[in-house]
Amino acid sequence: MELNNSHNQSDDMMEKDEMEFVKLSKIIDEFQLEQITNLKMLDEIMITSTDINRPGLQLVGYLEHFGTDRIQIIGKVETTYLAGLTPEERYARLDDFFKAGFPCMVVARGLEVFQEMIDVAHKYNIPIFRTYSVTSRFLSSLISYLNVKLAPMESRHGVLVEVYGEGILILGESGVGKSETALELVKRGHRLVADDRVEIRKVSEKTLVATAPDIIRHFIEIRGIGILDVKKLYGVGAVKVTENVNLVIKLEFWDEKKNYERLGLVEEYEDILGKEIPCLTIPVRPGRNLAIIVEVAAMNNRQKKMGYNAAEVMKERVLEEIRRKERAEE
Repeated sequence: MELNNSHNQSDDMMEKDEMEFVKLSKIIDEFQLEQITNLKMLDEIMITSTDINRPGLQLVGYLEHFGTDRIQIIGKVETTYLAGLTPEERYARLDDFFKAGFPCMVVARGLEVFQEMIDVAHKYNIPIFRTYSVTSRFLSSLISYLNVKLAPMESRHGVLVEVYGEGILILGESGVGKSETALELVKRGHRLVADDRVEIRKVSEKTLVATAPDIIRHFIEIRGIGILDVKKLYGVGAVKVTENVNLVIKLEFWDEKKNYERLGLVEEYEDILGKEIPCLTIPVRPGRNLAIIVEVAAMNNRQKKMGYNAAEVMKERVLEEIRRKERAEE
C-alpha cells in the first residue's frame, strides 16, 4: 500500500522511534476506568514509565526515592490502613503523599474512595479512578499494557503475515510483489497483520511484537485494483492485530549475476531493534509461486527452532557417504 511517494524509493527502509509516553485517556478507555474526580485535561497527562507503585510506605510518610512518574494503585491493604485513621490524620497523610505529585491514582476492587482523598486530589489536580478488577490482576494487566505501548519501536515498510503460527515480515523494493504474496497467503488460510507499514516493538530481550498503524489496519493495496479490506472480504479469521516477528523474508528481482543460497547452510540475520532475526533472500521471477515458498520457509523455520535442520542432515549424509567410499578404497 503506497501512502507516501517517498516509499517508492525502497520498501525496505525503516524509521526508528522511541515511544516516550501513553496518554492517560488511552489507559482509561483500555481498562474502562471509572472517573472519581471531575478533573479535565486528561489528554494532557502522559504516562512515561512502565513501573507501577502501591504506596504503602508513602502513606506512612516515607517518601525517599519515590518515583513521581508512576501510576499509583490503592488496594485493600492500603484502604484498610487509611480506614483506621481519623479523618484529620487521613487528610494529613494523603496531603503529604499527593503533594509529592504523580500522574494519577487507581482504586482497585471497587473499594470506597475516601472524601479526604477526593479533596486532596482536587487540591493538587491529580485524577482518581476506580476499577472493579482484583488489585493484583489489574496491576499485572496494566504493566503488560505499558510494556508494549512504551517499548522501543521501529517502523518498517513491508508486509507482516502469520503463516502456520510464524510471524513472517516480508520486505523488498516497491512492486516486487509483497502485497500480492500476502493476499495469496490469506486465500490459502493464513492471516494478514499489516500491509505497507509494520510497527515493531521490542517488548522484551527475546520478543518483537508487530502490528499495523490503526489507520491502515486490515487494508491491503493491490496495484491495478486499489485498496481492499481483507477483514470484510475474507472475514475476521483472515486478519490478526498483532504477531511476533519470527522470520524476515526479503524479496528481490532475480539477478542472473548473483549467486543465491541453494543449500541453506549459511544462516543470515536481520537486525531489528538490536535483536537478530533469521532472514532469507528470495529471488522473484515469473513462474515462482511466492506464497508456497513463504509457507515452506515458515514450516522450515519452525523445524529449525525445534532442533531439526534439513540442510545439516543432508550435509551429514553427504559427508558420511564420502567417508564410506574412502573406507571402501582403503
